[in-house]
Amino acid sequence: MRKLSVLFLLFLLRPGFISGQQDPLSSQYMVNIHYFNPGSGGISGMVCATALLRQQWVGFKGAPVTTLFTVNAPVRLFKAPGGVGLIIDNDKTGFDSDIRLAGTYSYHFDLGSGKLGVGLMLGMLNKSLNPSWEIPSGDAHTPPSGDPLIPESKESHIAPDAGLGAFYSTLKYYAGLSVLHVNQPAFKFTKGSPYMSRHYYAVAGYNLQLGNPAFELQPSVFAFSDGRVVQFTVNSVLKYNKKVWGGVSYRAGDALIGMIGAELYNGIRIGYSYDFILSDIRKNSSGSHEFTVNYCFDFSLGKSPVKYKSIRFL
Repeated sequence: MRKLSVLFLLFLLRPGFISGQQDPLSSQYMVNIHYFNPGSGGISGMVCATALLRQQWVGFKGAPVTTLFTVNAPVRLFKAPGGVGLIIDNDKTGFDSDIRLAGTYSYHFDLGSGKLGVGLMLGMLNKSLNPSWEIPSGDAHTPPSGDPLIPESKESHIAPDAGLGAFYSTLKYYAGLSVLHVNQPAFKFTKGSPYMSRHYYAVAGYNLQLGNPAFELQPSVFAFSDGRVVQFTVNSVLKYNKKVWGGVSYRAGDALIGMIGAELYNGIRIGYSYDFILSDIRKNSSGSHEFTVNYCFDFSLGKSPVKYKSIRFL
C-alpha cells in the first residue's frame, strides 16, 4: 500500500490534475536552450542536434525519466533570415506519460553586435495515464471507482500546444525569454480534465576570457515559473581549450549539481551532470543523472567550425 501511495503522490506532485511545474527538468539547460525557447532556433548559424536522457531521483519508485531530441538549423524563407527546428520528448512519472512533438520557426534581426530571434513553437502534446491499483480488502479502503477524480484504466488524449520565445545572442553573452503552453492544453479524460499550465522561462549567460587564453569562464542563470512559484538556477562552467569543461550549479531549494563534458575528435560533444538532492527526497533517492550528446556543424561545410558563433554551446 505504501508503494501505491508513493506512486499516487508522485502523480499529484507531477501535477497532471493541478497547476504546477509540468515540463521536464534539465540541469544542462545551457546545452539545449532551443527546447524551451523557439527564438534560439538557427541563431548560431549552424545545424545543431541534441539528445538528452535524464533519470531523476534514482531509487525513488515511479520517479521521472525524460528522453528528448531537438534539432534546429538556419534558413532563409522568402529571403528573410531565420531558423527552423524540431522537438521530440517523452516524460514519464509514475503512471503518467507525456509525449510532445513540435516544430519551431524563428525570425532573426541584426541588433547591435548580435542577433535577436523571435520564434513560435507549434505542436501536439499527448498525455497518457496507465494506472495499476492494488486495493486492500476491507471496507476501510475506497476503490478508484468510488472517487470522481481517480482514473481506473488506461487513457490517452492529444491536445494542440503552442509557445513563444525571444532570444538575443552575441559572441560574449546571450539572454532569452519564453513562454510554453500558451494555450494551456486541456485533456478531456473520463474523470477530471487536467491541463498544462503556462510556463515562463528566462535564461542568460556570459563568456569571460581568463588571463590564460586556454581558459574560459561561462556563468549563467536560469529561471522558470508557472505563475505561482519561481525557481532559480545559477551555474558556472570552466572550459579548457574549448574542448573540456566542468562546472557546478545550484538549483534553489532543490539540488547542488556537478557537471563535466568534452568534445570528441569528430566534433561531437558529450556531457554528464549529477544532482545532489538537498530536499527531503534525498532520504529515498541516490540523486539524479543526466546525459547529453550535442553536435553542431556548418551546413555548407559539413563539419563543425573551429570557432562557434554562439557561446551557448559548451
